[in-house]
Amino acid sequence: MTTYDYLIIGAGIFGLTAAVELNMRGHSVALLDPGPIPHPLAASTDISKVVRMEYGADEQYMAMVEQAITGWHEWNMRFGMVYHQIGVTMLTRHELEPGDYEYESLLLLIKRGHHPDRLEPDDIRRRFPAWNADVYVDGFYHARGGYAESGRVIEALADKADVEGVTLRAGRTVNEIVVKNGRCQGVHTVEGETFSAGHVIVAAGAWTHILLPELAGVMQASGHPVFHLKAPDRYLFSPPKFVVFTADITRSGWYGFPYHPDERVVKIANHGVGQTLHPAEDERLVTVEDEHTLRQFLADTFPALLDAPIVYTRRCLYSDTLDEHFWIDRHPEIAGLTVAAGGSGHAFKFAPILGGLIADAAEGFANEWLPKFAWRNLTPETAGEEPARFHG
Repeated sequence: MTTYDYLIIGAGIFGLTAAVELNMRGHSVALLDPGPIPHPLAASTDISKVVRMEYGADEQYMAMVEQAITGWHEWNMRFGMVYHQIGVTMLTRHELEPGDYEYESLLLLIKRGHHPDRLEPDDIRRRFPAWNADVYVDGFYHARGGYAESGRVIEALADKADVEGVTLRAGRTVNEIVVKNGRCQGVHTVEGETFSAGHVIVAAGAWTHILLPELAGVMQASGHPVFHLKAPDRYLFSPPKFVVFTADITRSGWYGFPYHPDERVVKIANHGVGQTLHPAEDERLVTVEDEHTLRQFLADTFPALLDAPIVYTRRCLYSDTLDEHFWIDRHPEIAGLTVAAGGSGHAFKFAPILGGLIADAAEGFANEWLPKFAWRNLTPETAGEEPARFHG
């Protein structure tokens, strides 16, 4: 039996970036995943994920995205155009006020030397005519941001890992982490195989707290509706007239993307409370109520999309921590075991720097950003802190 330096469970954005980074650092790495890669049910898949710098007053996240965007441009040179820097609009139904997500984001952007454009209703009508500027009266546009083609990114990273020597084992579903005398030895799979390693990294997304029940009190899975709509006017919903957006998001949860030239859809989704789901036992269905709520949103936000046909839906499964910060740390009681999960619906934008964070945690190297994501004590009363999320 081959014993790897690092065995990674899960080939989503956490697992793949960690595998590539650890392999680059000279370690032997194997990656196990139920497959296919990208997995159609994984949070990391679909056609697009938002890349935004705005995190309210949280300066660490903004600094992380600044570095990640540099990485996205490097990945464009390596993988082809997987990141589209078309800008982001963040509009509200009220004037911006101190304490608002958009207000605090705007201030921090300016503080850190960025140049967002403040938008009043006349600006919105002129620059972004699909918006109902009678309802959305304030906000800003920031040119540094956009979206990543998430499914293509996963495919590119998997190809890179394979070419550079990572052992990819699709079709392997881990059901047990083997621990002896306080040290992780490897894993067993549903398929009856055993894999051994010097160090195991659990990057299993919404399945993480199933594999590690000790995390069930601080981590859960939640499902969020995603819609692909056939736009009646592709030009009205294409850049520069229409870009990645948030629509009074802390009060609504709604965000979305411009017309996708290959898929020929406008994608709109909700970053909100969602449904608590078991990742294996519950169906991930978008409901009639979800669609009704979407139509209500479209009626007074993008009237031209009100009757647009819905051509695809999915319920994106988040791996939520109670405080909505990532969970990237060594296990405090089991040697040779690291957890890299808890994306909480906002991790993909950090992809170019995630691998370094996870590798540093697993190897025990100091990293100025890791304390925020360390193993920690959370209680049922812990409130979510992701600044852009609608919390109900």
